Amino acid sequence: MSSPKASRLVVISGRSGGGKSTALHVLEDLGFNCIDNLPLRLLPELIKQLVNDSPGQRFAISVDARNAWSDLPRFPQLVAEANAHGIYVEILYLDARSPVLVQRFSETRRKHPLSKSGMALKEALGKERELLQPVLNMADLVIDTTTLTLHQLRDLVQSRVRTEDDAIMSVQVISFGFKRGVPVDADFVFDVRCLPNPYWKPELRAHTGLDQPVIDFLNSEPDCQQMLNDILAHLQRWLPKFEQGNRSYMSIAIGCTGGQHRSVFIAQRLKEALQSQHKKINLRHREIDRT
Repeated sequence: MSSPKASRLVVISGRSGGGKSTALHVLEDLGFNCIDNLPLRLLPELIKQLVNDSPGQRFAISVDARNAWSDLPRFPQLVAEANAHGIYVEILYLDARSPVLVQRFSETRRKHPLSKSGMALKEALGKERELLQPVLNMADLVIDTTTLTLHQLRDLVQSRVRTEDDAIMSVQVISFGFKRGVPVDADFVFDVRCLPNPYWKPELRAHTGLDQPVIDFLNSEPDCQQMLNDILAHLQRWLPKFEQGNRSYMSIAIGCTGGQHRSVFIAQRLKEALQSQHKKINLRHREIDRT
């Protein structure tokens, strides 16, 4: 664990269009000294500054495919050097599904950094993923921005980057629908599709797991309480072990078919049960938030 006086370095990376600039602006608002697209060959100089000239300072840098291709494979070695000097390093990797990235480039009419070499956009996105693999392999937190609004992304980054109480693990509980895919940043995934489905009750279909009629229905089902108890027992047993292992972030995903009823209900109850033991916990209902 880092001490309150330890220097901190947050590395923001990911494919172009994934939200790196937004994340860097959030950290700047939180008081970090931010450097966009720092050439990795200059990172040793920044490490030296953090050790000798700016102990206790907080820096955030973005690292992307604009770096010299020969520099990116050295990234793990550079992080190891920073850790060896007592610098607390966190790596956040932001990405989205390729069709969404293509759409974002189309809407903004921006050029992809690799397109200067004559690559088509889809090819450039694939090459970019390949180049950034050394960074992705070391990421402490991977954020899928495919379905996030700008406001949601800012809130998520702000809630998950630890600015104080460094010994406290940040926990996110997220409900989702399997028909839209499993969240890529999930550490635990629990499938609650075996529970009674309010969707098949005409009077409940238009409601969500946040509404009292659905809550009353699911509370009356013994299997729902048993599922909740089993998931809670598992998390109460193992979350402290991850925290003791210096884990910074933990994402717990609860999924049902559409992400409207059962997963929302269970995720809500889990967050309520866990918040007395985990100071930094937040809740997101993916399918409800996107509507």
